[in-house]
Amino acid sequence: MLDQPLRLGTLAAALVLAVVIIYLRFCGDLSLPDKPPPPTGPSGTQRELLTKSTESAPVYMEFLVNDAATAGVRAPSIEEMTKKLSYRVDDARHVLEPGQSPIDVAGLRLHLERTSDQVVLVIDNLLASDIAYEVTTSPSTGAQACNSVRPLPFNAMVIAKGGSERRTECAWRDGMTIVVTKAESIEVQPLSAWYLSQVPPSTLGIEDRIARGHRGVQTQDSCSAVLSQVVRTGIDRGQIGWRDLVDFYSRHRCQTYQFPPSYRAFRSDGERGLPAVDG
Repeated sequence: MLDQPLRLGTLAAALVLAVVIIYLRFCGDLSLPDKPPPPTGPSGTQRELLTKSTESAPVYMEFLVNDAATAGVRAPSIEEMTKKLSYRVDDARHVLEPGQSPIDVAGLRLHLERTSDQVVLVIDNLLASDIAYEVTTSPSTGAQACNSVRPLPFNAMVIAKGGSERRTECAWRDGMTIVVTKAESIEVQPLSAWYLSQVPPSTLGIEDRIARGHRGVQTQDSCSAVLSQVVRTGIDRGQIGWRDLVDFYSRHRCQTYQFPPSYRAFRSDGERGLPAVDG
């Protein structure tokens, strides 16, 4: 049998427990600390978060620095990248024949050569910087047979300072001439030339007869030649031109940034911030 003190202690403990239970049942709830709020951070899908990141000026500047190191050129400042680019155009009609004296148009010197079974346009850069360029031509005999010859490898986008490019125009036919209908050039800095050399010529509307010989800069990540339907429509309607496309891709790495439908070439220094994105 339990002794008297132990029985009294047990009864007292039971009484205290009963009082606590009755209090909680009728007089209030047990107070617990508030549930901590969920962790905060950027919201959105992984694609949305990546887009927000690449649209920021610090990330854009980091791309410039890293890409310049890869290209082996000096990294330009944001101020330099937002300067208006010097643009030249000649839209007069010129007829070139092999052996004819060169002509100077839009900062370019052009002359025609016959090489074996093809006719070759030689394009010299006369300006004191690298240039993006476009020379629109048509063979007098038509373009049907032009793809029958293997094109010379060349850079269809950029000519280095003091450099020249030789591009295949067409298979040779007796009496053939090449008609130049437009020549354009834009002075660009070294990193911009490196950026542009990675862009597929078809993205800028250069016809396949010319673009098929392009050999640009090869990088680990290739650029996509796909443009949005809105941009394609703008190009087809003449609302977006070669100058606009070159202006954008000279300032943006094509692996990361897509041409915005509202983008147009800078008409003055610093007229918009970079990177240029819609939305």
